[in-house]
Amino acid sequence: MFKDFKAFVNQGNAMDLAVGVVIGAAFGKIVDSVVNDIVMPLISLATGGVDFSQRFIALSGQGGATLEEARKAGAVLAYGNFIQTVFNFLVIAFSIFLVVRQINKMRAGK
Repeated sequence: MFKDFKAFVNQGNAMDLAVGVVIGAAFGKIVDSVVNDIVMPLISLATGGVDFSQRFIALSGQGGATLEEARKAGAVLAYGNFIQTVFNFLVIAFSIFLVVRQINKMRAGK
């Protein structure tokens, strides 16, 4: 088993995977910044200053003024965080679509 693992690592598959994970993590931080620092403030401006990161429903009935206070008081449905996560997903999915589209165009041109 150790010999097979060593052969797998030496083939380059593991290194390619590791590089992909590191680049993916860095890309995730960029997407978080784009969504949190650019997209959500524009949406907030368009919706009259609503801060989506603080949008929640206190399921325990004892909510606080902020999401953190409400979480300390009990169960919270933090739908604002969900909205931000959906935007993160959409930005990542669109970026991957653009990359795959370019790769397909380059392959078709050969």
